[in-house]
Amino acid sequence: MTDSTAFVVTLSCPDRPGIVHAVAGALLESGCNIADSQQYGSPSTGNFFMRVEATTSSSQEELAATLRPVAESFGMTWQINPVGEKVRTIILCSKDAHCLNDLLFQQRSGTLPIDVPAIVSNHRDLEPLAEFYGIPFHHIPVTPETKPQAEAQLLKLIAEHDAELTVLARYMQVLSNDLCTELNGKAINIHHSFLPSFKGAKPYHQAHARGVKIIGATAHYVTADLDEGPIIEQEVIRVDHARTAAQFVQMGRDVEGRTLAQAVQWHAEHRVLLDGTRTVVFN
Repeated sequence: MTDSTAFVVTLSCPDRPGIVHAVAGALLESGCNIADSQQYGSPSTGNFFMRVEATTSSSQEELAATLRPVAESFGMTWQINPVGEKVRTIILCSKDAHCLNDLLFQQRSGTLPIDVPAIVSNHRDLEPLAEFYGIPFHHIPVTPETKPQAEAQLLKLIAEHDAELTVLARYMQVLSNDLCTELNGKAINIHHSFLPSFKGAKPYHQAHARGVKIIGATAHYVTADLDEGPIIEQEVIRVDHARTAAQFVQMGRDVEGRTLAQAVQWHAEHRVLLDGTRTVVFN
């Protein structure tokens, strides 16, 4: 009996009749057994999205060859990836350890399907944490004068390690427009606030000053518009008037770590598709 491999196929295209039938037919032609299939048609953008997990004895190249004519006929943006394949991920951080530690702990535990070849920081504070997990640490200081050179070093590291994803785990630097464009759809940031409110610096203090009753965190793709990227995941917790701004910060740390790790997991499992300024998340 020939061994089977599980693949995940993701696609998006302008919505029209016959897409699911055509995709299912191509998968059948490749000898696929469909284990899971999810689809969504966006009424606001007119786009169609689909995620299929299937097993087959065909190779990835053979499966792609069968799907390619269908993709071309419908004008699809599409991908095929082996199920469970680890996504090569570079993590950026500054001084706060909680998000970085959550990601590395889950990666080591086997619950987060990423491979982390490098950690990059504009400070040395978290170098001991990187050493604990046995991951190379790269200190790249950033000043307004050296920012172009620092970002060039980062891009070089991404290329050298063939990284597919960049995660900003409380990396307290604003990326340039050029770098955001280069990493479009391939960089996830955690914002320590429930967007779209309280953008920018010190969002917990902004929230405290407004007397909010919930605080939260937002994981989103990085874009040139600060804290405006397509949202992947959000979580909130309740607070009250008796809490101080410092307590808001403390309470928010656990939420930030969970929210970022969940977003990274969904991205790594190819569950997130971009729909303009929004995302479609098949979870």
